[in-house]
Amino acid sequence: MTKFLETDRRTLLGMGMAASAAGAAALTGGSGVAAAAPTAPGAPAKTSLSPAQALARLLEGNRRFVTDQDNKSDISTRRRLALAAGQGPFAALVGCADSRVGPEHLFGVGLGELFIVRTAGNYVDDAGYGSLAYSVAALGVPLIVVLGHERCGAVDAATKLVTDNAQLPPSLSRMVQPILPAVVDARATLRAGGDLVDHAIHQNVRHVVRRLRQSTDPLLADPMRGDKLMVVGAYYDLDTGQVDFFDRV
Repeated sequence: MTKFLETDRRTLLGMGMAASAAGAAALTGGSGVAAAAPTAPGAPAKTSLSPAQALARLLEGNRRFVTDQDNKSDISTRRRLALAAGQGPFAALVGCADSRVGPEHLFGVGLGELFIVRTAGNYVDDAGYGSLAYSVAALGVPLIVVLGHERCGAVDAATKLVTDNAQLPPSLSRMVQPILPAVVDARATLRAGGDLVDHAIHQNVRHVVRRLRQSTDPLLADPMRGDKLMVVGAYYDLDTGQVDFFDRV
C-alpha cells in the first residue's frame, strides 16, 4: 500500500510539473521570454501609447469624471464582440476591492481598456504579480497604476492591529498582514496633527509601487529599463472623485 501511494504521489507530481512546463511554454513560446498574446482577426490592436501618453489618458478621463462630463466609454455590442477575439488594454491597475472604487468609472474608460487586479487594500500577492507581468509581457501595457483610496477599510483594520492590538478573525488577519509594514512606516513618519490611516494608505501604495519598480523579474525590469513601462502610485478621494497621482517616476 505504501509503495502504491508513493508511486501515485510521483505520478501526480510529474503531471503537475508537466502542466507547469506547458503553461510556461505557452506564455514564453518555449524561449523563456514572454511572447505577446496573438491577436485574432477583428480583435483590438495592442496599444501604441507610451507610458506618458497612457497616464495622460487616465488623467483626462478622471477630469471628465470629476466634472460630470460624458466619458465617451465604449460598452457597445460591437466593442464586446471585438473583444471576444482578443484584448489590447492600454494600462494595468492594482486597485482595492472596495465597491466605491470602480476603476473604469473613475477614468472614463470602456470595455477592454484596463487590465485590473483588485484586492482589499490594493496589495499585490503572487497571483496579482503574475497577472501584472502577463499584462506587460503578453498584452504590451506601458503603464501600471497602484491605486489606493480615502477611508480604506483594509488599511484602517491594519492600523488598528498595529496601534490597538485589535483582534480580527483569522481570514481578515491574514488579509491585512501585508499592509502592516506600511502602517509601521506611516506611524514612524506621521507629522503632528496628521491622520495616521490616511498616511498609511499613501504609504501602502508607495510600498507596492516600490516592490514593482525594484523587481528583478525580466518581464517587468526589462521594459522599465527601456522606458517602455512606468509604474505610478495614486490616491482616490471618495468625496471629490479626483485621483491624485502622487507617486510618479
